[in-house]
Amino acid sequence: MGLLSSKYDIAVNFICILLFLGMAIFLGLTWQDIPDQVPGHYNAQGEIDRWTGKGELLITPIVGWLLFIGVTVIELFPKLWNTGVTVTEENWPRVYRVIKNMMGTMKLQLSSIFVFLTINSALQNELPSWFLPVVLIVVFGSLGYSIVRLVQIK
Repeated sequence: MGLLSSKYDIAVNFICILLFLGMAIFLGLTWQDIPDQVPGHYNAQGEIDRWTGKGELLITPIVGWLLFIGVTVIELFPKLWNTGVTVTEENWPRVYRVIKNMMGTMKLQLSSIFVFLTINSALQNELPSWFLPVVLIVVFGSLGYSIVRLVQIK
């Protein structure tokens, strides 16, 4: 498979689209049952610290879709990426694949987070206490892993 169409890329895009479609279906099917006031923000402990109208539940999916589409478009132009390493004729496929995988992983993580937050808010739940630490570990862990892989490429 080429740089732009690995199995990982296809799987990530498919899962992200499924997540967003699932969220849209959930909101569409439950909209009338969602209370007029829903959590609008959570503190670091996952406690609700701001309430808002349920119409704001639509902002997160819109921002999520925009980020997904934006990153997907950026992935199509690898020569514009700031790699942080010298790209040569010999290493460009490996460098670009590491960065492409990193972007795909970030897309999947952000899509999952946005869907979780939207559904959680629609259900008027506080966030679980593990949410923030796990999100930080997963996001920064995957970024760190990608950076290490990138630096190892000669």
